[in-house]
Amino acid sequence: MKPIVITPNEVLIKPASPVEKIDAKILSLIKDMQDTLIMADNPKGVGLAAPQIGISLRIFLMRPEETDPIRVFINPRYMFKSKRIVHGIPGSENRLEGCLSIPHVWGNVKRHQSITLSFMNENDRPQEEKFSGFEAVIIQHEMDHLDGILFPRRVIEQKGRLYKPGVDDEGKEVLEPLEI
Repeated sequence: MKPIVITPNEVLIKPASPVEKIDAKILSLIKDMQDTLIMADNPKGVGLAAPQIGISLRIFLMRPEETDPIRVFINPRYMFKSKRIVHGIPGSENRLEGCLSIPHVWGNVKRHQSITLSFMNENDRPQEEKFSGFEAVIIQHEMDHLDGILFPRRVIEQKGRLYKPGVDDEGKEVLEPLEI
């Protein structure tokens, strides 16, 4: 398990380098990333990009639900993005995105409803797959990490709002607008 890199850290805002060869070193990195994703708590992680553990390589993991197997994406590239846009996380009561590298900040990000991605898996096999809904949102968030883009930038570009946890007058946890 590796510690998650928290903002501000330059590795989070620069484009990651492609993986040249899937060897023992890369497989060890993937294992460290898997352990880190599994241990992520408060919030639970659904995705993790290599830059989030300080390694500037084009690798990310995805696990939409705790019971799902962890998927590995190496050198991913968009092949297609739908014109249809979703506003926040589809099918979720709380539609706000968060990030393990930016604790206690949330925001609504407009993302493509479906995407097609080409990538290598951890067995060095080329893949091409279509994703939609929550999986597509996760992948776009992680692809942004690989390009050095953090979700608050997307929120600001889209003229949205960022939120932080707070407590209301009755002591209940609420999300309060974050002034920038």
